[in-house]
Amino acid sequence: MTTVRDRTQAAPTLPRLGPLGWARWAWRQLTSMRTALFLLLLLAIAALPGSIWPQRSINPTRTADYIDAHPKLGPLLDRLGFFEVYASPWFSAIYLLLLISLVGCIVPRTRIHLTQVRARPPRVPANLGRLPAHARVEVDAEPAAAVASLRAAYGRRYRLDVRGETIAAETGYLKESGNLLFHIAVVGVIVGVAAGHIWGWKGDVIVPVGNSFADTMVSYDTLSPGPRADPTQLPPFSFTLDKLDVSFEDQVTGAGQFGQPRDFTAYLTTTAEPGATPVKQVLKVNHPVEMDGATIFLLGNGYAPIVTVKDAHGAIVYSGPTVFLARDNNYTSSGAIKVPAATPKELGFFGNFLPTGVITEHTGPISVFPDVRDPKLALGLYEGVLNPSGQASSVYTLNTKEMTQVKSADGKDVLRLWLSPGETVTLPGDRGSITFDGVTRWAGLSIRHDPARNLTLGSALLALGGLIATLLVRRRRVFARVTPRPHGGSVVEIGALAKADDDGLQDVVDRLAAAVTGAGRPPR
Repeated sequence: MTTVRDRTQAAPTLPRLGPLGWARWAWRQLTSMRTALFLLLLLAIAALPGSIWPQRSINPTRTADYIDAHPKLGPLLDRLGFFEVYASPWFSAIYLLLLISLVGCIVPRTRIHLTQVRARPPRVPANLGRLPAHARVEVDAEPAAAVASLRAAYGRRYRLDVRGETIAAETGYLKESGNLLFHIAVVGVIVGVAAGHIWGWKGDVIVPVGNSFADTMVSYDTLSPGPRADPTQLPPFSFTLDKLDVSFEDQVTGAGQFGQPRDFTAYLTTTAEPGATPVKQVLKVNHPVEMDGATIFLLGNGYAPIVTVKDAHGAIVYSGPTVFLARDNNYTSSGAIKVPAATPKELGFFGNFLPTGVITEHTGPISVFPDVRDPKLALGLYEGVLNPSGQASSVYTLNTKEMTQVKSADGKDVLRLWLSPGETVTLPGDRGSITFDGVTRWAGLSIRHDPARNLTLGSALLALGGLIATLLVRRRRVFARVTPRPHGGSVVEIGALAKADDDGLQDVVDRLAAAVTGAGRPPR
């Protein structure tokens, strides 16, 4: 007779959780190590848009140009916070969840580790021969003497628990301590980076040789203060860029090193505050200058041609160095010279500065070496309104919406200027003249204030130390049992196990057995 199962029987159901139960479940999921690793990976992925799209806090002009050039995608990315990634709510949420997850992992593990450190090693197993590493030796000493010999052989690295004729020993607590130290240090790094972002600030500025800089808001090309930083309370230091030495490889070695940079050194005269004694300091790429409350870094360099523009009556309407930005390894540099004081229309020169300039058939004006060997200035000219409707624009480019390009004197071709140092060219149509007086260098400087940098650096060093301890220290338990022989002497059984794979475990047992018999060294 076949029994038919009652299909109407209720299927087993999961227990229902109340609000407190669901909160505990969510907390356990958030504070698991798997979730912490996932959030760390997610944070790395979330940071990628900050290196793909321009960031408003770093370059607002470039961000606005990108949005204008992408009328559909740009506004959408802006609403999602892709142009201010590190201050966006979703990036901050991931950052905060990672911090909470790590703290939630560390606290219970620390409590468990402290309990284990204070606890006695576990009792000796009944069958030591079943452990991954084991040995059995016979000695002539009586059990009490054999136990004393074993205790001496273990050394100070092991924590011992002697119970009669058995010894339980454990070592390697530093492995778990290093693991906890690593995770605590990671929390320190996260807190330090966050504090530096909130209360710190960063500014970038280009300073030509011979010019001075004062640490005020209006002096920076770009200034990015943290949400809690007050940009009106910057440290009152100042400095003058006295000289900038740049050297390039000028020997043809056949290894592709010709023209490669060899050294960048800037010489500054710094003043900590108004009225203080000036101090001569040297600034190099990997050797920043420390000021009170800020650090000065040398990030880039380039050339600033010195130009004088006169009107048709010979009056100077523009004079001084103009920064040009390098766009290749030979410092072919592009820029714009804006002359708003020109009459009857504003003038805007555009083109390239070439430290070692040549004109080729295929590429036109280019530089063939990054150092100043044969400097040239290749320019074109626009006239009209430099800033339509008062709209701000980049100092390195021209906004030609309300400008027209000037042609040569015969009116057939656009005007092209090719200037050498000391050369003056008269502009067509009674527009005056332009003189290429010479060239100077400029230094690109980044000035930063990070109030938590010591915390971040110290945490990073602690994380490195904890990681080294985690990788090098072995967690081992080594047990021993001494039993008397019927006709005198003792039998010593030794067994050991490790928390993870340990190729040297059997060697530890063999060394301990040899030390007990007097034929070897104690274990490590």
